[in-house]
Amino acid sequence: MKGLKLTDILVTIVISIVFGIVYKLWGPLYYAVKPIGLHVDQLIYGMWFIAATVAFLIIRKPGVALIAETAAASAEFITGSEFGIEVLLYGIVQGLFAEIIFAIFRYKKFNIGVVMLAAAASAAGSLIMDFYKGYIDDLVFWNLLLFIGARLIGSIIIAGAFAYYLVKSLEATGVTNLVRPASHEDYDALN
Repeated sequence: MKGLKLTDILVTIVISIVFGIVYKLWGPLYYAVKPIGLHVDQLIYGMWFIAATVAFLIIRKPGVALIAETAAASAEFITGSEFGIEVLLYGIVQGLFAEIIFAIFRYKKFNIGVVMLAAAASAAGSLIMDFYKGYIDDLVFWNLLLFIGARLIGSIIIAGAFAYYLVKSLEATGVTNLVRPASHEDYDALN
């Protein structure tokens, strides 16, 4: 597998800017469902991890998940994130945790299971940041389990399964062929 080219980085950043704007728009929805209680807000928290998984599924090269999540967090910050500058640190950690999962599979597995695992890893990274900030360690045990479970489930659904099927839909249109080199199967199909 060859390293990142300038076009890979530029496409990753374009994808990230789009998701950074989505992240910014997602904040009010997050706060709108928060009063429902029972950590329903955590079920939609996974949207903040989707740039890493979508960009990796499209580009399929080392470093893309980290770049994508960092760039998306930067775009969210630049557009006036209500979370302030700490959103950048969250983006780096979330992208790094997704990147670790893709690295474990040597950047060669692109199935839904790996993507869901990367989404869960991003959620784990965000939870570590939340513990570091000190605002969830005061929850009683059952409430903490509910909080963590809801975030993991939401992440697996949104940044895992939804991201996977979103990219599958893009692949069906042929748009991903513009950024990916032809595979052996593509060459075989020409014969």
